[in-house]
Amino acid sequence: SQTVGQLFEAQAERSSGETALVFESERLTYGELNRRANRLAHHLQSLGARPDTLVAICMERSVDMVVALLAIIKSGAAYVPLDPAYPKERLQWILEDAQAPILLTRSSLKDTLPAHQTRQVCVDTLDLSKEATANPVSVAGPNDFAYVLFTSGSTGRPKGVAIEHRSVVAFIEWARTVFSTEDLGGVLFSTSICLDLSVFELFVTLCQGGKVILAENALRLPALPAASEVTLVNTVPSAIAELLHSNGIPPSVRIVNLAGEPLQQSLMDELYQRGSIEKVYDLYGPTEDTTYSTFALRQRGGRLTIGRPIANTQAYVLDAQLQPVPVGVPGELYLGGEGLARGYWRQPEMTAKRFVPNPFTPDPAARLYKTGDQARYRQDGNLEYSGSSWGKLKARCAVIRRCGTRWWSRATTARGTNGWWPTSQAIGTSWVLLRLRPTRTPTPSRFPSGWMCGKNRTAKVMRPWTTRSISPAGTAVTPGRRCLPRK
Repeated sequence: SQTVGQLFEAQAERSSGETALVFESERLTYGELNRRANRLAHHLQSLGARPDTLVAICMERSVDMVVALLAIIKSGAAYVPLDPAYPKERLQWILEDAQAPILLTRSSLKDTLPAHQTRQVCVDTLDLSKEATANPVSVAGPNDFAYVLFTSGSTGRPKGVAIEHRSVVAFIEWARTVFSTEDLGGVLFSTSICLDLSVFELFVTLCQGGKVILAENALRLPALPAASEVTLVNTVPSAIAELLHSNGIPPSVRIVNLAGEPLQQSLMDELYQRGSIEKVYDLYGPTEDTTYSTFALRQRGGRLTIGRPIANTQAYVLDAQLQPVPVGVPGELYLGGEGLARGYWRQPEMTAKRFVPNPFTPDPAARLYKTGDQARYRQDGNLEYSGSSWGKLKARCAVIRRCGTRWWSRATTARGTNGWWPTSQAIGTSWVLLRLRPTRTPTPSRFPSGWMCGKNRTAKVMRPWTTRSISPAGTAVTPGRRCLPRK
């Protein structure tokens, strides 16, 4: 059994002269990318990076960011991504909870980071010329951590989902059976590294000999110098809809992966009508099950479905007594298999609550993840998703407006609920600005009172008296019901 770093190293040896990474006008071959990552990995090992040690990374999207991610993996440590746009309070919480001894960043971001005890390493000022370019000695194993992603969920308080190498490797091996090297010949890497869709875009691509085309966000696709080289887009339905309606999808794109939000048949039909798009995949999966758990190749004029479990994954629809419900009857979706996280970082009680013993296997160590989502099996063996039972609503799109001195946001959720709330309390920072839309000037009377919102969330600052449609950079924000306005 291998680690993610070993898979990449093997691919880098096979494809040494092929292009691995494109960012604006800069291009790196597999050999160049591997050598740069190796130098930094050796340096990290000299600082104490080792298996199950967490190394935080807070960097803007750049070649250095990709090099740093690979270096952390190669050093044997696990990466903890931090978005530079996060509020300082959220960054501080994650740094304190992760207890990462090392933080990789850039000198330009030093003033944006909160006070912390972590050793700060600015990669742009490091002299790595004396570090070895050979692959570092592999010290991590398949059961060691590859990454820990901090998600807010419905509480607003970040919790770290700890994923092991074996789970990522199983995910990569599944992807090999679905996506060819030609399919991955130009994968748009637009999702924030704080979100698990990025695992597909970066590691699946680089471990299969594909080409990663790095972008600030999905909506930058039409303006990329390498836009005509993009063959696969992996994003959320709201983002692809904006690209579609603005004619921003290059004719080179043949495959579209959509996840994080319900995929409506009308949008899927529009994508196929372009002619150049050959396949549209609908993918479902929580962060706790390594990116994707089920997938469906959606057809023109077909039915809504999240498909079947990916390889090495089991999906059960159960009642309150953990008994399977009949076909066609809704129940709660539980997931099992190789993709399950080890648990929540330093939260054993939460882990025990959400990762329960698997009653359908004699293996005493086997577990199921309680997703909190409602689903049902169809007669054809495919799953239909019908919402969440965790008391959370996934926002598909939002409009933010300024009223007086405060910014407010309105979201349309998967269940059609609309509401206004202050953006400084309820909108995550990994949102992408789409475009200006004309609107009449909002007045205070248009906004209800009596809000109850979670902490650690903020909004991008925008000019007064404007309205912008915004979409998440790779996933949906999931405010709890209490974040919605009282009616």
